[in-house]
Amino acid sequence: MPIAFAIATSRSDRYAAMSGRRTMRVALAASFVAWFAASCVVAPLAYGAEPAATTAAPGTPTMAAAASAPLAASAPDDTFLLTIFLRHDESKPLPKINDQLRAQGFFKTFPPPGIEVVSWYVMMGIGQVVTLRVPASRLREVNRAIESTAWGGYSTEFYPTYDYKAQAQQMRATDGK
Repeated sequence: MPIAFAIATSRSDRYAAMSGRRTMRVALAASFVAWFAASCVVAPLAYGAEPAATTAAPGTPTMAAAASAPLAASAPDDTFLLTIFLRHDESKPLPKINDQLRAQGFFKTFPPPGIEVVSWYVMMGIGQVVTLRVPASRLREVNRAIESTAWGGYSTEFYPTYDYKAQAQQMRATDGK
């Protein structure tokens, strides 16, 4: 089973020790990655291998199969979710950031054509949080779009993610009673 790792791609990350705020962000990101990696390993063991799920009658869908069905139906096997934190450069006002992004072609280039935007939110105090559905073969293309057009206006962080909503709803329905 693969374990996810965060990839910090900000040019300013090498100066993390100089900035207490950046150090805090890096520490929070590291703790998130540790939690995420542990949940990738523990959650399937804790919830996917229940005795009731393995002793179901033939032809009866198991809890694990029912929970993964919506995700399997909505995404081809070679895609994954990628959440990107686009952190604003707080040393610049928003109009200057947008001017720089326009000059670098960010709005024309990101996301690359054919990459599905699952969500795109503004997170106050952070910047923007974008979740994409990416075919594995196009990961480099997404990375290059960020590297060539977003840096300078944003510092970036990438997190492989997965859709847990159906699983959580199923667990709340069965275990929350």
